[in-house]
Amino acid sequence: MARRGRKGRPINGWINVDKPVGMTSAACVNAVRRTLDAAKLGHAGTLDPAASGVLPIALGEATKTMPFVVDTHKQYVFTVNWGERRDTDDDQGRVIETSDHRPSEADIKAALPAFIGEISQVPPAYSAIKVDGARAYALARAGEAVELAARQISILSFELLDMPDRDRARFAVKSGKGAYMRGLARDIAVAVGTCGHLSDLRRSSVGPFSETTAISLEKLEELGHSAAVFPTLLPIETALDGIPALALSVKEAAQLRNGQAVPVMRPHDREQIEAVGDEGIVLAVEATTPVALARVDGIQIRPVRVLNL
Repeated sequence: MARRGRKGRPINGWINVDKPVGMTSAACVNAVRRTLDAAKLGHAGTLDPAASGVLPIALGEATKTMPFVVDTHKQYVFTVNWGERRDTDDDQGRVIETSDHRPSEADIKAALPAFIGEISQVPPAYSAIKVDGARAYALARAGEAVELAARQISILSFELLDMPDRDRARFAVKSGKGAYMRGLARDIAVAVGTCGHLSDLRRSSVGPFSETTAISLEKLEELGHSAAVFPTLLPIETALDGIPALALSVKEAAQLRNGQAVPVMRPHDREQIEAVGDEGIVLAVEATTPVALARVDGIQIRPVRVLNL
């Protein structure tokens, strides 16, 4: 969620942070706020405190593009520990079930195809989903029984990376929005005839944001307010990978900034918005400056979110 501070510098763009283990996503946002003295910022997609990896943080006007990142594909690497199920479905919880069975590599590979595509998943009891107005994890911690409904999730790939020993296997997953890796660890263990829990979870990418270009909080703090931090600041349109850009004249840009619809008469541009179709989103640009996220409406575009740059 984006937050607006009463003080701070107006900074617009994205910081691709490599979140460390042991820190909440909110605490990571606060650390960036303190380091950069940013007036407005928020993160795109919560990462569990026990997990590490990519946490895209939007600053200033980039917060208006956060939904495009939250809804995109994510990639993870994690370990499943066979033989113990825990109430949190990760290594932070207490053991609630054990099994002596250990799956073979062939067993695991035979089970994986059933987890690829549109599948049903019951979220872990220790999750932020609300039940009668309360967070599920709060109810679980209070000792209450938590029963969550299954939901449809999208798993694009689920790959066995290696098996360090008979008690552990490492996996790589690419998923859509709302998939719990702890749930996948729990369910793959059941599918191979045992029980298990997740550990060593790392998010390696969120849409266009990758761990190869992520910056640690320590490195960001070293840069601080210096000019060197700005190459680390990614442009607002980084989050809009795959969204068509539509060039506007100065006059058209002014209209859009004032909340007015802009009829698009140039043949090339009309072809482009017709390809997107009604209800499609385009990024309106004046020269190299993003102007607004706009929705296609026939042969004109209407502003959805104006970017005040």
